[in-house]
Amino acid sequence: MLEAMKALAERSVMERVVLLVNHVISAEPQAMERLRAHASRTIRIEVVGWPAMLRAPSPLSFRITPPGLVEWIEEQGPITPDLRVGVAVSNPALALARLVVGERPAISVDGDATFASDVNWLIENLRWDMQDDLARIVGAAPARAIARFGSAVAKALREGAKKLDAFARRAEPRDVPPAAEPPRR
Repeated sequence: MLEAMKALAERSVMERVVLLVNHVISAEPQAMERLRAHASRTIRIEVVGWPAMLRAPSPLSFRITPPGLVEWIEEQGPITPDLRVGVAVSNPALALARLVVGERPAISVDGDATFASDVNWLIENLRWDMQDDLARIVGAAPARAIARFGSAVAKALREGAKKLDAFARRAEPRDVPPAAEPPRR
């Protein structure tokens, strides 16, 4: 029963993530145009180097739709993607902290070069205008106030993550030569 509830929650979250991604893509006509050229192609995102003692997140697969949006593919069996993206995450907590600071993790890409180039353009250029979306719901003035508050919170989180990242970098093990053994008596 717990597995069924977990699967339902994952499905629900993925459906909302896809709605958000498609909302951001549809706000930029050039993004849709770039993706339209790759209709029916698939992309698979998976973590690489995940610690063996932790359960690795499942790979995520998406298909590009004819209008130039994305749809999540619930994997029922093996899928051969047109583009495979591996995200290096050997230390999940540190990777998350670096992501909050704005650093991207190391990635490996395998597949169609044109498709990869267009996906990279999306990553580099798409931004969510949250204030504009809020203004449609609550009005322009409250949306500005909420956006300022959100920016302050985000700045505080980034600063905290930078400090955590700096601490983690100092705490990383260095190549230290082994200590000499004390003389035996």
